[in-house]
Amino acid sequence: MDDLTKMIVIPFDGSRNALKSLDYLNLIYGPKYNLRVTLFHILPYLPSIISDDGTIDNHSWAQITATEKKNVQMAERILSEARTALIKMGFEEERIQTLYRKKEKDIALDACRWSQNKKADAILMSRHGRTSLEDFFMGEISNKVVEHCQFCPVWIVDGAIDTVKVLLCIDQSENALRAVDHAGFMLSGTDCPVTLFHSMRHLRHFLPLEVLEDPSDLDKLWKEKTGKQIAPYMKKARETLLNAGLSDDQISTKVVDGTRSPADDILKEARDNDFGTIVLGRRGLSGFKEFFMGSVTSKVMCRSLGLATWIVQ
Repeated sequence: MDDLTKMIVIPFDGSRNALKSLDYLNLIYGPKYNLRVTLFHILPYLPSIISDDGTIDNHSWAQITATEKKNVQMAERILSEARTALIKMGFEEERIQTLYRKKEKDIALDACRWSQNKKADAILMSRHGRTSLEDFFMGEISNKVVEHCQFCPVWIVDGAIDTVKVLLCIDQSENALRAVDHAGFMLSGTDCPVTLFHSMRHLRHFLPLEVLEDPSDLDKLWKEKTGKQIAPYMKKARETLLNAGLSDDQISTKVVDGTRSPADDILKEARDNDFGTIVLGRRGLSGFKEFFMGSVTSKVMCRSLGLATWIVQ
């Protein structure tokens, strides 16, 4: 499956942090893979109140026109610089597209709609932007991108990633299996080691400690039953990755006794064992809605400093 074309859209603002998203792409793939990359820029814009009342004089219109021209020139420059950076890494020129657009409704919504209309396989964006207005990319904007992109997975990179190890989080939900499908397709043909990871909730997540006076027997029963529940999902996830083209020795599995916070368990596993990428489904089981998007995915997104996070819808 590694010969199938993979299309990645990179919202780009010209910042040093945005350049790290290009480094991440090179780390995971390098130039030898069958990628199409679109460098995408939404033009910053003047407040509409400046020109929407029909009372602007000629001098002001000239200033507005000059500002818009400089805006386009800046977009062309930063997109050209990004394209040149990818070419220097060895990516083929004809597979790199640059595109800038005026804002239509909302920066995040525009990026999502364009990416989904073009059937992109992922949106790759850096956590921070180019000035003190760092919510231009990440913060407000990245949260909106995850919220609006109902079909296209979103990859968020924080800082410089230097390891290709991938932590693929599993629960007993269809969304988790969609995350496995996405990871299998996007990682096919790469050498990235993948660990299928599940954190078993502690009973203290459901009942206060004072109610669980002697929880040892219940703990044993809980772990036995939850272990049986997750086993077929871990097996199916492994089979999916193998069918996608990953090799058997690329894939490992790990089930841990969790704490009251699955997000803490995921981040601890990633940091303690040198993972560079975390893959999460956006939502999980109806009984565990917070496990994947709700609290857990949101917490992992916000706290994954120095990591890349893939959110699969």
